[in-house]
Amino acid sequence: MNRCPITYAPCGDNRYSETGLKLLSPVLKTIKDLEYTAAEQRIEAFNRATKMSIQGVQPKLSAKLNIKEGKFDIIDTGGRYILKPQHHLYPEMPENEDLTMKLAHEIGLKVPVHGLIWSKDGTLTYFIKRFDRKGKNDKVPLEDFAQLAGMSRDTKYNYSMEKVVNLIDDYCTFPAVEKLTLFKLVLFNFLVGNEDSHLKNFSVITENDKVTLSPCYDLVNSTIEYKKQDEEIALPLKGKKKHLTRKILVDYFGVERCELTSRSIDKVLETIFSAVTKWKELIEISFLSKEMKDKYLTLVETRIDILRKQ
Repeated sequence: MNRCPITYAPCGDNRYSETGLKLLSPVLKTIKDLEYTAAEQRIEAFNRATKMSIQGVQPKLSAKLNIKEGKFDIIDTGGRYILKPQHHLYPEMPENEDLTMKLAHEIGLKVPVHGLIWSKDGTLTYFIKRFDRKGKNDKVPLEDFAQLAGMSRDTKYNYSMEKVVNLIDDYCTFPAVEKLTLFKLVLFNFLVGNEDSHLKNFSVITENDKVTLSPCYDLVNSTIEYKKQDEEIALPLKGKKKHLTRKILVDYFGVERCELTSRSIDKVLETIFSAVTKWKELIEISFLSKEMKDKYLTLVETRIDILRKQ
């Protein structure tokens, strides 16, 4: 029996579940394989890179959903989706990012519509719907924290989590609410090994005259992807990038820096600890290989133990 690469739900002999297709469009009946191999997608991403507004380590393509023909069309501009094919250096990145985004959703972090789609060579490509676009031509104001801090792509690591909190105080409409979300996201990144969450991976979005943290994006367990990775966080916390403890993450960052109440912190921790069983289930049924599943699960269990220690 097949599993849907969009929802992980069983889908019989079909390639996708009805629920998965409806996430893309209520009228979508099927979706064809991408018309490019993973290697061809990487070439297309390289050739079109200067035309895309979103950059980064992973190759990316802009796409629109062609509902009439039931497929994704790769385009230069105006796309409503971003596609990320298999990376030539880092194994199973699409499967990794898709799973990590699903784990974030399980604890109430806001994530856009996302999933995996088959390519013509049998590989999986990750897709995510752009949240900074509305209607046909409307752009939603979005600024990443590198822009807010006056930093560049080259200096996106030259900052600290304490300063990120200050940016929320300075720019968000309701800082207390956003600092609670940031706290949950920082704990999540620690637990799933996302040690590459630099300034460009945090953003604020303006909608209805209100400035909030944007939905999550670029959430990847990079610890199991990158060899010889010995850091646990991209931006230092209390001057440290590794050997983080509950005291640093909760008592220092949550209480002292984010100024959260004990009740709010306890609720976040309860939400996370309650989700662990579901996380393990999602890891097990994900599209990662058994080796990568084992690595992912071992890291999560190790980090959860650290967070539980008083």
